Amino acid sequence: MSADLRFRPAFGLRSAHVQTLLSSSAWRGRYAQRVLADAHATHRQDIIDSGNGVQLQGVLSTPRAQQKSALVVLLHGWEGSVDSNYMRVTAAALLAAGYHVFRLNFRDHGDSHHLNPEIFHSARIDEVIDAVARVADEVDHSELFVGGYSLGGNFALRTGVQGADRLPTLRGTLAVCPPLNPHHTMHQMETGPRIYLNYFEHKWRRSLRKKRELFPELHAFADDVLALPMRALTQWMVDAHTEFASIEDYFDAYLVPKDALATAAVRAHILMAEDDPVIPIADYEGLDRIPNVDYELQRWGGHCGFLSDWRMQGYAESWFVRKIDLIYGRN
Repeated sequence: MSADLRFRPAFGLRSAHVQTLLSSSAWRGRYAQRVLADAHATHRQDIIDSGNGVQLQGVLSTPRAQQKSALVVLLHGWEGSVDSNYMRVTAAALLAAGYHVFRLNFRDHGDSHHLNPEIFHSARIDEVIDAVARVADEVDHSELFVGGYSLGGNFALRTGVQGADRLPTLRGTLAVCPPLNPHHTMHQMETGPRIYLNYFEHKWRRSLRKKRELFPELHAFADDVLALPMRALTQWMVDAHTEFASIEDYFDAYLVPKDALATAAVRAHILMAEDDPVIPIADYEGLDRIPNVDYELQRWGGHCGFLSDWRMQGYAESWFVRKIDLIYGRN
């Protein structure tokens, strides 16, 4: 499809790498912290019992006007957390619009490594759906939306495909730069600019070290395991900590097939940038022809960047509010 031209970043912000790197910078972080504080909401950290002994951690934010309204559950990307910049700015925008927001940490993300002995992997969709269901049961709301960035967007889309029967108030899912085909995303990272692969390898190794420190009897792997490159480390994880027969089977487990989106019980809303350096744009071909998918493609944005100006204001957070306002009937 042709690019939507509504997003026009300021001069100097049209580089995919500038967008991607600035979005996770301390500069953007200071802005994110400020706008969330300016939302004047109440925030409460919760531990969610997802069943089968699984506990996930998150933050419930309630707007100043506490009337019954929609609840938005936000999911972060791989090795992100509830405090990632994009999570904070999106929560702030939604709170300012009057929505309840729950930012959920996947297991082993943020300060939650101690809650579960087994390590995180991307096929753990059931515990996320169960956590969303538990939050929806506990928060008085009219309608439910689940949205996320990068891998969190992948989880959000799969929640709409696999979890609608457990989420009776679910009205839609929203995803910014979600990986639809993990096979292709791995290849893109391996063949693209090394900075992104290095970033994820560093953060994953740090997470695994922390897990080993907390549960040494269960995770007695040696340092040479942590020195493995991304694909080999993923293969080790699949062999040692999952029931999948191969890395290919593992990647298949968190594919988001287009035919599944087409038949999902709720509509998916997807924001993507043509210049994303992490997610292959070819994986999105044909999304605009699926009636059940609202697909917005922008020329610029990088990976989960979409920074509009040098004040660090962003387009993606306003996209969240605009889409939910339309579904919720405010526009």
